[in-house]
Amino acid sequence: MPADLLIRDATVVSCDAGRRVLQDSAIAIVAGRIAAIGPTAELDAAYASLPRFEARGLGVLPGLVNAHSHTVLNALKGTVEDWSGEAIYNYMTPISYAMTGEERAAVAVLGCVEAIRSGTTTVVDPFRHVATYAEAMAGTGLRLWLSEACADIDTRRIRHGDYSIDPAFGDAFFERSMALVERFHGSHGDRLRCQIAAHAPDNCSPAILKRLKDAAERLGLSRTIHLSQSMGEEAAVLKRTGLSSTAYLAQEGFLGPDLLAAHLTFCQPEDIALLARHGVRMAHTPASISRRGMHKALLGTIRDAGIEVALGTDNMSADMFQALAFGSILHRTGRGREVEGGVAPQPQDMLDMATRHGAAAVGALHEVGSIEVGKKADLAVLNLRSPSLRPAIRLVSNIVHYGHPGTVHSVLVEGEFLMREGRLLTVDEDAVVDRAEQVVREVWRRMVADNPDIRRPAGEIPWLDDLAQ
Repeated sequence: MPADLLIRDATVVSCDAGRRVLQDSAIAIVAGRIAAIGPTAELDAAYASLPRFEARGLGVLPGLVNAHSHTVLNALKGTVEDWSGEAIYNYMTPISYAMTGEERAAVAVLGCVEAIRSGTTTVVDPFRHVATYAEAMAGTGLRLWLSEACADIDTRRIRHGDYSIDPAFGDAFFERSMALVERFHGSHGDRLRCQIAAHAPDNCSPAILKRLKDAAERLGLSRTIHLSQSMGEEAAVLKRTGLSSTAYLAQEGFLGPDLLAAHLTFCQPEDIALLARHGVRMAHTPASISRRGMHKALLGTIRDAGIEVALGTDNMSADMFQALAFGSILHRTGRGREVEGGVAPQPQDMLDMATRHGAAAVGALHEVGSIEVGKKADLAVLNLRSPSLRPAIRLVSNIVHYGHPGTVHSVLVEGEFLMREGRLLTVDEDAVVDRAEQVVREVWRRMVADNPDIRRPAGEIPWLDDLAQ
C-alpha cells in the first residue's frame, strides 16, 4: 500500500536527466510518490508530519529494474552453468514442465527474495504457466511485468529435432497469455502489469507472431522476445526461412519500438542495423550469458547503432549487481573506448541501463527509473559505510564495480518497505528458502525420471544417484 515517509540526511543518486548526486538531502514521499527532494532542513520544516527514516551514511538510488529474468529457473542454479550441451531445450524447458503450479511459485518467490536483496524493485519475467505463480510473486511487493512466452512449435520436442508447427500447442499458449492479461494486468494496486511475449523466432510461426502482435496492439501492451540467443535458434530459422532470426521477425512485421529483445548474442551487423531502424530495445543479460564464456554479442556495434540497452539477470540468479559489473566489463571489451579521459561506457551509463533504460523498456520511465518529483517512490537504500563502497571517491563507480547484495540496507516500492535494515518484511525468508530447496530436489527427481535422455555428470548431484543415468 502506498506510504508516506521522509527520508533524511541521505546521499541521493538520482539518475535524473542531470544525473545529480545530492549530499545531505531528503526525499519526501506522500501516498507512495516523491513529493519533494531537497536539503534536509527545508523538507523537515515542509513535511513535519511525515514519519522519519534516518539515512545518514546511506545512499538512496532508484530501485533497480531487472529487464529480463526467469525466476522459476532458479531451479537450475549451480548446474547448467558448468555443463556442456544446449541448455534451453535440454534443461530449461523440461524442468519448467516438470513443476506443479505450487512448485513454480515456491521457486519464483525465492528469485523475488534474491531480487529484493540485490536492490531490485521491478522484475520483467516472461516464462510459461505464469498464472500459476503470478500471485505469489506479487505477494513479495515487487513491481512486475509478467508474460506468457508463447510458441506454436512444441518446445518439449525441439531437443529431439522436431520443429513441426503444432497449432493446438500455440492455441493453449495464446489462451494462457490472454487469461493472464485479463486476470492480472493492473492488479495489486497496478504493481503487476502484463506484456505480450513470443518465446523465440525458432519456435514461433508467422501465424502466432501476427496473432501476438495484433493482441499487443489491441490491448496497448508492450512486447518482449528472446532473439538470437543461440546458434541453434539461428540455424533453425535459417533452415526454415532462409533468413536470420532478426530478418525473419522484420519480414513478419514483428519489430518495433515497443519490442524488448533479449540477448542478441549472435546478431550480425546487418541484423543490428535492422533492429536500430525499428527502434527495438535490447535486454542485455551479461552475467548469465557469460557463465559459460564471454558473451558474444557485438556490443560495440549495438551501442554505435543507437540501440538502447537495459540490463537483466536471465537465469539462475536475480543479482543485478552482477549484471552491472559483468556488463561494464563486457561493454568495454565490446569496443570500449576512451572518452573525455575515461573509458566508455562510464559507470553512470551502466547504472542508467539498470534504472532509466529498464523503465523505458516497459514504457514506464514516466513512473519509475529515477528519483524525481512525481514519480513512484521505488527506491534502493545502500549502506555507504560498507567496506566495498569505501573510500567513496566516485560513488557511482563504486556501486557499479563493487556493489553487492550485502550493501543493500533497505528497499521500498511506492514508499512501502519490502526490506528494512536488512530484514525482509513481506515474506518469511527462512520458510521461502527451505521450501524452495525441498521443491527443487523433488522436481529434479521427477524430471530425470520422466525424461531419461536428460544427462548430467555422474556423481555431481548425490541425491539423484539412485536414478538411472
